[in-house]
Amino acid sequence: MRDFRELQVWQKGHKIALAAYRDAVGFPVEERCGITSQIRRAAYSIPPNIAESCGRSGDAELARFMQISMSSASELEYLLLLARDLNYLPVQRYGTLNAQTIEVKRMLAPFINRLRKPKLTG
Repeated sequence: MRDFRELQVWQKGHKIALAAYRDAVGFPVEERCGITSQIRRAAYSIPPNIAESCGRSGDAELARFMQISMSSASELEYLLLLARDLNYLPVQRYGTLNAQTIEVKRMLAPFINRLRKPKLTG
């Protein structure tokens, strides 16, 4: 069992979740149940799935929860773009959050691939 707080990918995911919550405060009130909620849900789904993977045994389960985090990051990537295009999210904030999201995805991808790679016995 690992301490998820020691994983850089979790730390970066946590920062994204915090930033997404802060940035979504300025969205229009009528979007509270729409894009505001979706951005927050996608952002805060990344770190808990990484954390949950650390409590699992076996590479297959670890990879599954890391993949869920990857999917949430991909969803967030689109939602940030949508928020930017709707002028809910300033271009500079979009750029920062999007770059952080892509960085997390780049960290997750090799980790997932390594976990899914068949182990050689012999």
